[in-house]
Amino acid sequence: MDPDSDADSAGLEKLGRSDCYALLASVPIGRIVFTEGALPAVQPVNFVLDGDDVIIRTSMGSKLAAATRSAVVAFEADQYDEDALTGWSVVLVGRADAVVDEAERQRLATLGLTPWAPGIRPHYIRIRPEIVRGRRIPPRRVAG
Repeated sequence: MDPDSDADSAGLEKLGRSDCYALLASVPIGRIVFTEGALPAVQPVNFVLDGDDVIIRTSMGSKLAAATRSAVVAFEADQYDEDALTGWSVVLVGRADAVVDEAERQRLATLGLTPWAPGIRPHYIRIRPEIVRGRRIPPRRVAG
């Protein structure tokens, strides 16, 4: 457990930043929360970490690409074990920007982010987190 961790009032383990990033690196899918037409919108995306930044790909004319131009967004990923009744959730909040520098786009192309959705997705979006929060449901202890 990360030395910055402790429990919240509900008994969930509060995760430190390094634990949050280790968990994020263990899953391929997250959800980006952005504003579309003045309302919250959520879209599942596959992603890759580039240091502390989240990188996603989309098509040039997509609603997601338009909505995330220098906008504040949230990004969430999680995992749970239904049988063990354990799981975790990590939420990042920060600004999302299109990656426009061609050299940077070529570097990001080497990170292995292959879109799962059909179609050409040449547009990279970088989320630079300012807030990193995570919670984990600890394994239940069986009474002996």
